Amino acid sequence: MIEEDICVVVPTIREYDCVRDYVENARDHDFDVDRLHVVLVTEDFCDTAAMEAMLDDLDVAGRVFDGTRREQWFDEHGVPEYAHLIPEASHAQTSFGLLYLWANGFEYGVFIDDDTAPFPDEDFFGRHLRNLQYEGAVEQVSSDEHWVNVLYQNFDEHGLYPRGYPYAAMDETVETETTEVADVVASQGLWTNVPDLDAVRILMDGDLQGQAQTRTTEADYADEFVAAPGDYLTVCSMNLAFRREVVPAFYQLPMDDNEWDVGRFDDIWSGVFLKRACDVLGKQILNGYPLCRHDKAPRSTFDDLQNEVAGLELNEHLWKVVDDCGESVDQSDRTGDDAPRADRDAADAFAAVYETMATALAEGDWSEYENGAFFNLVGERMGEWLACLDALDPARRTVPADD
Repeated sequence: MIEEDICVVVPTIREYDCVRDYVENARDHDFDVDRLHVVLVTEDFCDTAAMEAMLDDLDVAGRVFDGTRREQWFDEHGVPEYAHLIPEASHAQTSFGLLYLWANGFEYGVFIDDDTAPFPDEDFFGRHLRNLQYEGAVEQVSSDEHWVNVLYQNFDEHGLYPRGYPYAAMDETVETETTEVADVVASQGLWTNVPDLDAVRILMDGDLQGQAQTRTTEADYADEFVAAPGDYLTVCSMNLAFRREVVPAFYQLPMDDNEWDVGRFDDIWSGVFLKRACDVLGKQILNGYPLCRHDKAPRSTFDDLQNEVAGLELNEHLWKVVDDCGESVDQSDRTGDDAPRADRDAADAFAAVYETMATALAEGDWSEYENGAFFNLVGERMGEWLACLDALDPARRTVPADD
């Protein structure tokens, strides 16, 4: 077993120096940096030597994986037949970080995008970890459209809906109440400066550089909250912490590298599946803090639109496909006798619910939707994801874990 218990996954081809800000933030707040293991997921054309030098300079544990090294990793771990689960040149390569986390027994994962930075006065890792351990009262949000806008708290001022929020669920009526949470499995921090919007909404906001004219500030966020059971929300992977047990239900889907050119919904759809599994299993996703600053680089809004348009219709319907999945799952079906009971039960429960969603998508007839066959591919890949995790599970496999 490795010493570190938090796997920090950063997909990057440009601004890998963001890691310096997060490690410095940890040290400034007396967070134990020895707990961190940074995995930089990059490409063959990037300077991996410079990335490794940065980790050495920061005196933080970690690895750098370009495309060639990812292929080698799959071979070394005896699962080369699953290498296709990680798409090429796509943000969804964060899934490789999940596989690395899983194979090495990390207890927690943190996703960080390379165009973000922590707030200096906020204990970034400490706040995420406290969220994952939180038990007590919190605001619960619901709507008559069964979708919660994570930007609801100051919506009357900015009028924003985040990337992935269905257009059919807009103009919702929001209700809030206080509830008790006892089993938080994911902590989604939100963002200031450039909001995380889709290209259509950015164009409507009058911006051709992919950023949006309307910006968010700390004043747009109040206390943390959860979405009510039965209600969905967008889950963005730019600032997210989670427990190991959710990995079977958190595959970042095969976007961009597919014949339908569907892209930009990897974290959004994985969030839909995760929320459904949480609702079935009585778990929670806590949202709000710690905030990060999102400094998205200028780029063509129309390029983003090109990447999103192939999946826009599918995004309107995906949540309805899985909304009744998992209720009849026997949570003991996938348990094994060769692993610690609590960890095995928790992860297997997520896997069991996820398997029902994978089957529904893989076996459904989606011909009524534009690019509907992509749903079938997604379902097939989800099933392969579970098989790959079984093969990599430290309690089941015979290949040694990474150093």
